[in-house]
Amino acid sequence: MTEKKDFDPASPVGVFDSGMGGISVLREMVRLMPHEDFIYFGDSANAPYGIKKEEEIRELTVTHVTRLLEEGCKGICVACNTATSAAVRVMRGMWPDLPLVGVEPAVKPAVLSMDHPKVLVLATPATVRQEKLHALIARYEDDADITAVPCPGLMEFVERGETSGPVLASFLSELLGEYVSAGVDAIVLGCTHYPFVRDSLASLFGESVRIFDGGEGSARRMRVLLDEADLITPSTAQGHVTFYNSVNSSDKISLCRRLLKM
Repeated sequence: MTEKKDFDPASPVGVFDSGMGGISVLREMVRLMPHEDFIYFGDSANAPYGIKKEEEIRELTVTHVTRLLEEGCKGICVACNTATSAAVRVMRGMWPDLPLVGVEPAVKPAVLSMDHPKVLVLATPATVRQEKLHALIARYEDDADITAVPCPGLMEFVERGETSGPVLASFLSELLGEYVSAGVDAIVLGCTHYPFVRDSLASLFGESVRIFDGGEGSARRMRVLLDEADLITPSTAQGHVTFYNSVNSSDKISLCRRLLKM
């Protein structure tokens, strides 16, 4: 366990992801906490995390969260399903006083949205392999038919800024066509990159299929933890978002800003 840290209400909230996907969670945080400042760090140089071993994912996550804390962040959101599963429990032991939030696939609201639905959980291969997702699905297996689907290659579209178009549509059709034919009631976006391709998924599956992601829940949880720790900013001005990326290029930072405004 590390020594206790003192946090300043005027300090920013740190948001970490393996790349661009966590900006979907950041958007919800900016909406719910418009006066807070945020620092976003994306590790695009090491993306995708979803094909790495758990030990490597944990090491990368701890390294980059430590950097955010050194920048003075008063709270951390690990806005990556894969990194959450691999590292958040360890980091809660390292920094027990830190407001720390991960992300979780929105399986519960999808299951409760109708009577015994057919639910697809789309996630990275690493998230599908991890016990945390299987334990979550097991909680609701009596109430729905739930299938976890690994989606290798999908997050790379977002990393390139390719969030729509015929190439993406063809990729999704090949990856998920069998589930379209079989019929699905709800889709859970189990990777924070996937909300950026939500419209393409809706086009493939049709308007009757409901799509769920957990970004808003993570944002609400962060606000609750900051409030409980008396760390809500005293500022009434519009907050500011600072972007960093391990691929240190102006194109990456420009893409971050574009995704935040989508």
